Amino acid sequence: MSGTIKLLSDTLAATKAEGRAALIAYLPAGFPTVDGGIEAIKAVFDGGADIVEVGLPHSDPVLDGPVIQTADDIALRGGVKIADVMRTVKEAYEATRKPVLVMTYWNPIDRYGVERFTAELAEAGGAGCILPDLPVQESALWREHADKHGLATVFVVAPSSRDARLAEITAAGSGFVYAASLMGVTGTRESVGAQAQDLVERTRAAGAGADLPVCVGLGVSDARQAAEVAGFADGVIVGSAFVKRMLDAPDDKSGVEGVRELAGELAKGVRRQV
Repeated sequence: MSGTIKLLSDTLAATKAEGRAALIAYLPAGFPTVDGGIEAIKAVFDGGADIVEVGLPHSDPVLDGPVIQTADDIALRGGVKIADVMRTVKEAYEATRKPVLVMTYWNPIDRYGVERFTAELAEAGGAGCILPDLPVQESALWREHADKHGLATVFVVAPSSRDARLAEITAAGSGFVYAASLMGVTGTRESVGAQAQDLVERTRAAGAGADLPVCVGLGVSDARQAAEVAGFADGVIVGSAFVKRMLDAPDDKSGVEGVRELAGELAKGVRRQV
């Protein structure tokens, strides 16, 4: 089975044709349990998310703030494995037929084996991977196997990225570019800021030939902020706010309903109906 990069590209093209940004949600696999995490992802899709990133919990999540670190710790203490991540992708995709990516640091893939990881992700119906700590100049092996299996390679750019670096990343990447709205780790913020808009504009200019969608993450937590980012980005990525709803819920069922509700609010935001 081939991966679903085309579904990802078609989804982003469809939201653009609707005159809006895509809503991209993030939740880690295995949180609060493997089954509970799968139900939460289905609920986020049901609430209005267009795309979901499934986090592969890692013991040293350098890009992730305290909220996601807490969820990762719960998943790791619960014994989550890469096989559980693949199962999460498979069940979420089969239930919704919507694009599901994995967000992971490089070390777990390197240890697992690039060919094995890409083959299993494609077999599960995955659309690709977001790789925040894989330097583009060291990504040839990954991209070779990802291309072979029909998977997107999504690189992360930051406000500190120089134009030459942005051009290199947009030329090598596929699916979309993940624009980190600010320097620092994930987490909710009072304001996403003008830095994000400038980064989107510079990334588009650098990758004009590639024509990759640019989606913004880090800091978006409510419909108002989603609407702000939707005004200049192709996609709005929300992670910590979903995880926090789950962490703050009195029980797993309430957590699932909480993320469904938040997805609905954010879906209105990307349509700028707030």
